[in-house]
Amino acid sequence: MNRVVTITLAAALSSLAFAGVSRAESLGMNSAQGIEQTLRTFQGNDFNVEQVYNWRNLDDETTGPRSAPQRSGEAVRGIQASIDANKSLAHRLNNEGVDIRNIVNAEQAADGSMTFYVR
Repeated sequence: MNRVVTITLAAALSSLAFAGVSRAESLGMNSAQGIEQTLRTFQGNDFNVEQVYNWRNLDDETTGPRSAPQRSGEAVRGIQASIDANKSLAHRLNNEGVDIRNIVNAEQAADGSMTFYVR
């Protein structure tokens, strides 16, 4: 009986450890490096484009999304370069009328879809 309890506890602890690892990966998916890597390999068609009007006034919800903080100029250039490197994504965005040079941020949702923020 002790052996069954020990095995059950070990299985439960190991599953918690794996859950912690997958959660840690998801926390970094929208970091500058994480989003650039994702954009270089993104193959899905599940994306949307949101307009960003004014990053400086985040108190007014009509001027920009609260969920997408402003990125540095270097991070924006990294996002744009990653999209340029992914020719199929660049083509799909172009077909939607999106100029890659107007993209100022990108975020990946937990379901794998992408949101691109343009000025």
